[in-house]
Amino acid sequence: MLLGISGALRATSTNRYLVRAAARAYGGDYAEADLNLPLYDGDLEAVGIPDAVQVLADQIARAEAVVISTPEYNKALSGVLKNALDWVSRTEGNPWLDKPVVIMSAAAGRAGGERAQFSLRLCLVPFRPVIVNAAEILVAKSGEQFDADGTLTNPFHAKQLDGAMALLRRVAQS
Repeated sequence: MLLGISGALRATSTNRYLVRAAARAYGGDYAEADLNLPLYDGDLEAVGIPDAVQVLADQIARAEAVVISTPEYNKALSGVLKNALDWVSRTEGNPWLDKPVVIMSAAAGRAGGERAQFSLRLCLVPFRPVIVNAAEILVAKSGEQFDADGTLTNPFHAKQLDGAMALLRRVAQS
């Protein structure tokens, strides 16, 4: 099963559209993570890991591979995504360990979220996933790259996505 994680909560986010396009290219079973989590709070953690956080950690652990798409907010990954990473780091074990992961981004700017991807990579390093170095998927001016149904219309990005998902599948199944 492929797990898709969008760093944006909005239902019509181009990052949500991008993880769904990745899932279609990957093929097979797919689940989409829900990052609508409480803000990390040590006092809340002391009471117990919230159920929604444990569900996310379990999804990561069960997935054969993960694809993460992040918007770029103020030259970095979204707070929503960073919060989810922080929470998952507080769960038992390390669901990210050796997990094949592809990072991508969709952003309104002309760089397509390049800095967000860099910051996401830095945040993932302590968890020791296998970050698959496929062609960078940087969807710039993302509001113009999807149709009204959320389908990726740019053939260049679609070809990159197909290649990245084929590589992710090979790594996940090796």
